[in-house]
Amino acid sequence: MILVTGATGFLGKRVCRQLAAQGREFMRTSQSLGLDLRDAAATLAFFETHRPTEVINCAAYVGGIQFGTKHPAELFHNNLLMTLSLLAAAKATGVARIVNPISNCAYPAAATLFKEEEFWDGPLHDSVMVYGFVRKASWVGAWAYQQQYGLDVINLILSNMYGPEDHFEEERSHAMGALIMKIVKAKRERAPQVVVWGSGRPVREWLHVDDGAEALIRGLDAAATNQPVNVGVAQGISIIEMAELIKRVVGYQGELVLDTSKPDGAPYKTVDGSKGAALLQWTPARDFEQGVRDTVDWYIEHGS
Repeated sequence: MILVTGATGFLGKRVCRQLAAQGREFMRTSQSLGLDLRDAAATLAFFETHRPTEVINCAAYVGGIQFGTKHPAELFHNNLLMTLSLLAAAKATGVARIVNPISNCAYPAAATLFKEEEFWDGPLHDSVMVYGFVRKASWVGAWAYQQQYGLDVINLILSNMYGPEDHFEEERSHAMGALIMKIVKAKRERAPQVVVWGSGRPVREWLHVDDGAEALIRGLDAAATNQPVNVGVAQGISIIEMAELIKRVVGYQGELVLDTSKPDGAPYKTVDGSKGAALLQWTPARDFEQGVRDTVDWYIEHGS
């Protein structure tokens, strides 16, 4: 039985839909469904009762740069507790495999094209230091449990995800969600301009949530490895280019204004996904512009 943790979240919902479409047997859990992974005793009791054989871990406490700035201690505390509870329960109940996503913000600040062999080559960017560290720590925990207990964990490094049903909240949104919210609102209110945080120069690689879900599901059947593996296509887009694309898709006629007093975050983040393509026998292929259109359409209909 496959267990999907964080099953009611942005990524978890898409994982569940794909598993259902494939006819695979799975069960869901999340805090809203009654299991708080921060509670080690409750997590162990759940695993002892349901005995999952495989776990896709979509549970995380996360938000954008603004959220991370305001809630660093909570990011640290909550995510570490979830990792500790999950690893201990999986080991105690004989789980055959965990598939664990790691955000690419776990890479060093100086990295540009992210390669697995550079994962430890420097400090993290200040804007994502806490969340990047706790996701990195989830790999360290997986490695430790593999070394001592033989626990099989596949750690897949994913880029920032986007798509329909994303978080559209002021603090929780990543750059794309925040821009969609602002530009749709500006069009409706006929506002003359939209403020874009930072210089507009930072480049980001984006991963459609359905590609992220597919990568995790493929991880269930991939060859075992205790090393982190990238999922990506080594292509990015600058924040200002992305804002212009969203503006065009929305049909907004106003001006985009850069607020350089706001933080940029890391300057350049793209991912060498060659090892992931070999491991999963697959590479993300969803068209970025179409994905943005689908996300905008969903937000206009449901999210605003």
